[in-house]
Amino acid sequence: MTVTHRHDHRAIAKHDPHIPNGSTLRLGIGGPVGSGKTMLVRRIIELLGTEFSIGVVTNDIYTKEDADFLTKLNILDRDRIIGVETGGCPHSAIRDDVSMNLGAISDLTSRFDDLDLVIIESGGDNLTAMFSPDLADKTIYVIDVAQGDKIPRKGGPGLSFSDLLIVNKINLAPLVGANTQVMLSDAALIRDDRPTFLADLADQIGLVQITNWVRTEILNNKVQ
Repeated sequence: MTVTHRHDHRAIAKHDPHIPNGSTLRLGIGGPVGSGKTMLVRRIIELLGTEFSIGVVTNDIYTKEDADFLTKLNILDRDRIIGVETGGCPHSAIRDDVSMNLGAISDLTSRFDDLDLVIIESGGDNLTAMFSPDLADKTIYVIDVAQGDKIPRKGGPGLSFSDLLIVNKINLAPLVGANTQVMLSDAALIRDDRPTFLADLADQIGLVQITNWVRTEILNNKVQ
């Protein structure tokens, strides 16, 4: 299905037999290459997978590497993971023509009619990338300290308007000369009251805050 105009996908979901009452939260995860998006998906599955029914759609340009990586971890049934090969700029498939991702979500919801959460992981994108509201209900944007503490000052839709911003790999901050408090302060200037969390996803730092946020969004979506 090709999206030709904007619409309220929550309203459409209520008419989709594969999404009872629109109760499946669609969570978009974006960020530059290597920032930690796939690790974030892994941690969400590991910590919330026994509590909620989860499916995953990953985006890569010419491979399904991220989907294969998650499958090999054996933390989620392989039928719950779908890899999308975008064949072009990764942000186009989450922002401009989201039909491939919508098709993958439809496949997942036809396999599992009890999904609480579908995670859509973007391919490595730039600071201009942002999920279309036709695709994602909520969004997380991931950056890391190795990119420099000036990243939040550069702004961009993902940094400014994502529902949650994660500054990852904080253990590396002293090694690369990044000041995480400066990053938090600069992020606060462009994000209004949207939260920003510090984390090191590989070392499981900051996961309580992150998973509590995700859990709250899943539960809130169910009562809307």
